[in-house]
Amino acid sequence: MMDTKAYCIPDLAPGTPFRLEDTIRRSRFLVSLAHAPDNARARAFVESVRREFPDASHNCWAFAAGPPGDAASVGYSDDGEPHGTAGRPMLTILLHGEVGEVCVVVSRYFGGVKLGTGGLVRAYQGMVRLGLEQTPRRLHLPSARLEVLVGYNRVAALRRLLPVFSARIEEESFASDAAFRISLPETLAAAFVAELNELTGGAVRVRSV
Repeated sequence: MMDTKAYCIPDLAPGTPFRLEDTIRRSRFLVSLAHAPDNARARAFVESVRREFPDASHNCWAFAAGPPGDAASVGYSDDGEPHGTAGRPMLTILLHGEVGEVCVVVSRYFGGVKLGTGGLVRAYQGMVRLGLEQTPRRLHLPSARLEVLVGYNRVAALRRLLPVFSARIEEESFASDAAFRISLPETLAAAFVAELNELTGGAVRVRSV
């Protein structure tokens, strides 16, 4: 399976959030943003923030785990705020931003002044915008996934080739041959296969997965 185009994603290590804070009419807001390449990791991040700020009045969240604007893998929650004032407005900002594979949690500590429904929407959307604007980004390149089967005497050569083509092993298994599922930039896939054939004298089987 191949991605169709390049897009920006948060340049953050797994489990390491980008965080900013602001005070809006005496309520303290913290926005925590993370790279979320799939739904499971997005929800795991939400739970980690909830555990970190269990005393917050609300931990509202939204995620869009695909390319920018793709609504196929999304989720959101108002977490006790009035319906429609937090999670959905936050998701709207994510879907209209330029960053994909992103999860955001906005933690609110109520300061005694009610913001009203309009004020809540503006506050939560404003925190998401702030996070997206300042989060470091990197380019996510279209990728190819290959299944490679080689003899055990060729495994070392294969591993030496991986960093040259920015390739990484996603899965591996060992039976009569060594089998690897490899991900690498789509633009480098043909050259990688050609070089692998050259190194192994053609003693390799490769197919797209």
